[in-house]
Amino acid sequence: MKNTFQAHFLIAAVCFILGMMLVAQFRSVQINGGAMTSLQRVQELTSELKNVIDEREMLKKEVTELRGRLAEYENSASKVSSLTDAMKKELEKARMTAGLLEGTGPGVVITLDDSNVPRQPGEDPNLFLIHDEDLLKVVNELFAAGAEAVSINGQRIIANSEIRCVGPTIIVNSVRLAPPFIVQAIGDPDTLESSLKMRGGVIESLQVFGIQVNIKKQDNIDMPAYNGPVQFKYFKPVKAGEKQ
Repeated sequence: MKNTFQAHFLIAAVCFILGMMLVAQFRSVQINGGAMTSLQRVQELTSELKNVIDEREMLKKEVTELRGRLAEYENSASKVSSLTDAMKKELEKARMTAGLLEGTGPGVVITLDDSNVPRQPGEDPNLFLIHDEDLLKVVNELFAAGAEAVSINGQRIIANSEIRCVGPTIIVNSVRLAPPFIVQAIGDPDTLESSLKMRGGVIESLQVFGIQVNIKKQDNIDMPAYNGPVQFKYFKPVKAGEKQ
């Protein structure tokens, strides 16, 4: 009986020891497995962090390159804008010189009308009328005195404007005009007036036959633009390098 009890006790003790060993082994496996899992997670996060850092550096490099390109584009755009502004100014200057722009400025207004002096028998009546050559002399005198723009009865005088007599009328820019003729000129008012009134000048020669002349200085004259056709049928500009 006693031996049977001891046998059972030994078997129970052995089973208990084996159970404790199994529990210890299980816990060890759990701890080691958890440690391995944690290590793997750390390695994964480290790899992801490295990828993020690499992507950030790549993006920073791209941003730097884009900023450089943007600076180049802005510089190029600035040069193009400056060139465009310069071309616009040159074009405006050319149009002003050609009389294709209306404008304002100080100057003089000259009113010319036929003579109202009674004619003596035998006198040539043409001497008391305004002719195309009289207007030409006035216009030439104004330009010689520095006038920057001239018009006759609203017709802007440009390089190819014609002033000629056709019967009792005078044609300017293919438009028939009759007296009184109002000549507007933009420039220095004092200089323009002095050039017209100089002794032996064009105005004095007209007044000999009683031609009515009135000169008035003005601070602001509205000058019309040339509105007729501008055509070049025979003239052709020479391009750079073509001239022999």
